[in-house]
Amino acid sequence: MTEETLSMLTLNLVPGLGPVRISRLLKAFGSASEILRAAPLALSRVEGMGSPLCEALFHARKTSHPEAECERARTFGAKILSLTDSEYPALLLQMTAPPPILYIWGNLQDRDRHAIAMVGARSPTPYGAECAKKLSFQLAYSGVTIVSGLARGIDSFAHQGALAAQGRTIAVLGSGLCRIYPSENNHLAERIASSFGAVLSELPMLTVANRQTFPARNRIISGLSLGTLVVEAGIKSGALITAHAAVEQGRSVYAIPGRIDRPQSAGSNALIQQGAKLVGCAQDILDDFSLLFREPPSLPQPAEPPGLSTEQRKIFSLLGSEALHLDVLASQAKLSVAAASSVLLSMELEGVVKQLPGRRFIRILRHSEVRIK
Repeated sequence: MTEETLSMLTLNLVPGLGPVRISRLLKAFGSASEILRAAPLALSRVEGMGSPLCEALFHARKTSHPEAECERARTFGAKILSLTDSEYPALLLQMTAPPPILYIWGNLQDRDRHAIAMVGARSPTPYGAECAKKLSFQLAYSGVTIVSGLARGIDSFAHQGALAAQGRTIAVLGSGLCRIYPSENNHLAERIASSFGAVLSELPMLTVANRQTFPARNRIISGLSLGTLVVEAGIKSGALITAHAAVEQGRSVYAIPGRIDRPQSAGSNALIQQGAKLVGCAQDILDDFSLLFREPPSLPQPAEPPGLSTEQRKIFSLLGSEALHLDVLASQAKLSVAAASSVLLSMELEGVVKQLPGRRFIRILRHSEVRIK
């Protein structure tokens, strides 16, 4: 690790300093190393640098322990990147105040510059959950990296959909890597880091998430992406913070329309009213991304799973992205309700369909059931 990266890490460990002040200091002094050599009086001439913070920064070279933080990251299995490292994501460098330090568990790839952020409600409707899983699967399978925040709800479904497609996904934390939140997503984080993506944070390894860290991490989610897709969001959802950050960064904003009587749709519907592109299918986003690829990506198309009986094939051909009621399926398949129910039960046990509340059924999109055009 270079002296400049160690110096940047030292700055990142100073409480209260933050990316905005560090960006101002870098502009004033030219490098992290020069910032640490500066006297308190010189530091105080930079906007936002009060006396206590100047003193803390002046003494940081003695009180901070960047080597211990490096060892903590190494033991965890993560690596540390600073603004000056060649591997630092180019899209983040376009931000006004990019994170001075990134802790990365897993790996970043050059192809991750073709990324879409997918965010939304922590308590989504079944419709929202299915949209997140389906679209993330299709986009990831087409070569687009899915970026989200590892939160409950839409974020988790977005990561899971990308993993199911064996595509790329990046999780951005509002905590340090040693304090993954929520804790029930520890296993999901391990899957991402060990297979098709990376888990990253700008915060020191032992940082515990709080109300301030989540809005701050949202700007990184949008910053890593060419656009942000809001699947479902309430009127005060944190997903809207990510969308607004995307606008400030000059990135595209997309939203999936929802029912007007559902509070989970109020925020995403409002984004469409404000000019976000309405997304009805993954191809709407792929069309925007088509110039980024040598061969324009296309939407994965469902293929009939092998081994289906005649009745199962009838049911499968009728099901799509929209849930259908048992009575409708029975009528269109020219089966009795009892017979259709029996066929659907066998398909559900085989993982081909899923039953939703109200005796409605939807086809499950799986990696083995799709192909690229």
